[in-house]
Amino acid sequence: MSLNSALWAGVSGLSANAAALASISQNIANVNTVGYKRTTSEFQTVINGQSAGTGYSAGGVIANTRHYTSQGGQLQRTTSSTDLGIAGQGFFVVTEKPENLTPIDARLFTRAGAFTPDDFGFLKNTAGLYLQGWPVDSEGNIATDPSDINRLQSINIGSVGGAAEATTRAQLNANLQSSQAISAEATAASTVPAGADAYDPATNSMAMYDPDTGVGVKPDFTMSIPVSDSKGGQRTVALSFLKGVNPNEWYAEIHAVPASDIEGGANGLIKSGRIVFTQDGRLDPVATAALGANALFPDLNAATLSIGASDSAAAPGTVKWATGLGIAAQPINLALNASAGGLTQYSSASAVQSVNTNGTAFGNLASIEIDKEGFVTAIFDNSVTRRIAQVAIATFASPDNLTVEDGNAYRVSRGSGTFNLKTAGTGGAGFIGASQLEASTVDLSAEFTGLITTQRAYSASSKIITTADEMLAELINIKR
Repeated sequence: MSLNSALWAGVSGLSANAAALASISQNIANVNTVGYKRTTSEFQTVINGQSAGTGYSAGGVIANTRHYTSQGGQLQRTTSSTDLGIAGQGFFVVTEKPENLTPIDARLFTRAGAFTPDDFGFLKNTAGLYLQGWPVDSEGNIATDPSDINRLQSINIGSVGGAAEATTRAQLNANLQSSQAISAEATAASTVPAGADAYDPATNSMAMYDPDTGVGVKPDFTMSIPVSDSKGGQRTVALSFLKGVNPNEWYAEIHAVPASDIEGGANGLIKSGRIVFTQDGRLDPVATAALGANALFPDLNAATLSIGASDSAAAPGTVKWATGLGIAAQPINLALNASAGGLTQYSSASAVQSVNTNGTAFGNLASIEIDKEGFVTAIFDNSVTRRIAQVAIATFASPDNLTVEDGNAYRVSRGSGTFNLKTAGTGGAGFIGASQLEASTVDLSAEFTGLITTQRAYSASSKIITTADEMLAELINIKR
């Protein structure tokens, strides 16, 4: 009977508008929820099968909920370096537990990036979901994989220990006085045979010099080079010079201070030889190389000082760090012939302009930074930086069809398609905004307007029921 179908159509209208009210209420309640995506109820007409000559049967309406998961919200600045937002498409990969993950453990996806470290240093958001990323291996490399989600690990910033970097390069800027008087030891070394007290790097060297006892040869000029070893310990290497009798030629020694820091070199001597300057006061690599075995370095443009590891054996003619120090081998490139600086020989007094070295002493973790490509970098108080992980971004063919879960998270569904893991800014994945959070996509003005129209539609559906009821009552009252 048509009146009965009208009743059921009214009931369906009440049900559909009640669902619309529920979605609006959900949106308004989450207006301040980080990364929340608004939902809406979309109505669909229901048509009953019709038989000719029997009248019309109303089918009514049903409401389907649509999630605007792909709609991006505004990124808003925060004060926490671990707050993350995504500018573009994609989702953070998260898990419900931080460790001992197995292939059957759920992997969820979210845009809620308010991450903070837990008691063990794992980054988790306010829903208790742990952020996943690709870890850095022992060689500092990151192996990403677009399809294997099991390669991801929970990002931990609490397990980062201290850091140190060994010195591998020293830029030396100093002048040697061209008018320096030639010492008696240098003069004696130039005669054949060598005179008494002649300078000799093996038996009467600058490294041996002791002003209290008068032993050794007093250098005309000495400069100190601070060196950080592999454990962050501070060492000192001295570079001493003695003016030779040949024009523009100097004897040079590199030795450790104190001498006990190295083994294999008498009195801490690491390397000795001669260097030659041009007539205009610059280092002369060609003339120095022509000295052959007597040159301080065969190539002044590639001067590398090599010190062996403490646990190695010092071969003849080589030196190593003292056994008791327990530190690694250390090659140090000495930039002696830089285009702007380096060693010079002018008539002004011998002086050090600057000694610039890399390497640092031991430092503790000072802060964590995450860049737009998702690299998580630990910054230490000695200015050393170290990458520890890269945040993974998941994209979907149809993100609006993801299954909604608690905690503002989503799960893969048949309609969404499978995930693709990407690094931020590649393959359609958005960049990561550090110290930013994505605001809710709810528009309060639109939601309040929806409240009004939904309320009116609900009232209208109720009128259908009361009107049909009155008509049925009139029909029943025909026979009295």
